[in-house]
Amino acid sequence: MTGSAESDLLGKADQVAVERGLAEFAAGRPVILTSRSESALVLPVDGLTDAILAGFRQLCAPARPYLLITARRARALGLDAAGPTGLAVGELHSAAALLSLAADQIPSRHFDLVAVGETAGAAIGLAKLAQLLPALLVGPEPPTGARAGDFAFIRVAAQAVPLFRRAAMDSLVVAAQTSVPLNAGFGARFVVFRDRLGGSPVAVIVGNPDFSQPVAVRLHSACLTGDVFGSRRCDCGDQLRMALKQLQQHGGGIILYLEQEGRGLGLANKIRAYALQEAGLDTVDANTVLGFEDDERDYGVAVRMLQMLGCTRVRLLTNNPAKLEGVSAAGIDVSGRVPLQGRVHPDNRRYLAAKAMRAGHKLDHLMGTLGQEHEE
Repeated sequence: MTGSAESDLLGKADQVAVERGLAEFAAGRPVILTSRSESALVLPVDGLTDAILAGFRQLCAPARPYLLITARRARALGLDAAGPTGLAVGELHSAAALLSLAADQIPSRHFDLVAVGETAGAAIGLAKLAQLLPALLVGPEPPTGARAGDFAFIRVAAQAVPLFRRAAMDSLVVAAQTSVPLNAGFGARFVVFRDRLGGSPVAVIVGNPDFSQPVAVRLHSACLTGDVFGSRRCDCGDQLRMALKQLQQHGGGIILYLEQEGRGLGLANKIRAYALQEAGLDTVDANTVLGFEDDERDYGVAVRMLQMLGCTRVRLLTNNPAKLEGVSAAGIDVSGRVPLQGRVHPDNRRYLAAKAMRAGHKLDHLMGTLGQEHEE
């Protein structure tokens, strides 16, 4: 099904409901997710306080809420799971204890499983759209008389959630653009986009690329720690600066600066993943212990930006073959790949090795150094 066809299936009322649901999640309030067979009250554990937890339990009474987690998180807890999983939380009245159950690297122990409903996948999807941990408290929809002050909860149709991301991509518009001189000694044109999710991805156009020919393009996921503060844990800042230099030296091109911090997890979850890496996990396992896939990025927004710029033929500056596949599958003609091989040092070696050996990134310069170490 094409993107526009998917968007057509999502009516205006459903779009507004999802947007309002995301705002409620961000404010730490529950929403009601509905399907043909059920309606459930759902609340992210991300940002949960003891007072909010007590109020949520009261809304659900006499039923007890359960914790909904992803299959990835369930397997990290030692459970055999193929899909969203419900865990009984019993008398856990502490928000900190629930957050630990949702995100900490804890040893395997006994868990009582709870059957999940039709809205489980949509609940997790809504939390991910809000860039929160994919873990939620779930209870039955409270009767009207049980609502504090007869508060009108936002109701979101479960089937609207997976359609919303596509609709957000299709809503992309150019918000502003201008030329900006850079410390690198040249200027670039910054084109700021805006979408229904409130995101502001940016196209940085260096020089005057010829769109009738394959254009050098870097899809760069924002990395506050690396791009801005020079973190040595990753190679993101190095790749960004190398890409800018290469585009300037070779006739221009485009950097798409995408709001996909932490491979799509969001900044807070990326920092959580960093803490797990400090405890001994690699970058892949840290993401999955939190309940995410190794890489949560979707390159549909990048493709839409390129199309709006009139760029349909590209050479990607990347070490990640998945980017080539994602962009090509969405209709952009990818003529080749240009590697960006940054510095390898003790602070990023383990991270880069995990990307190369577990995520398939093409880091030949790293593999060469690992081979030399093995020979020695």
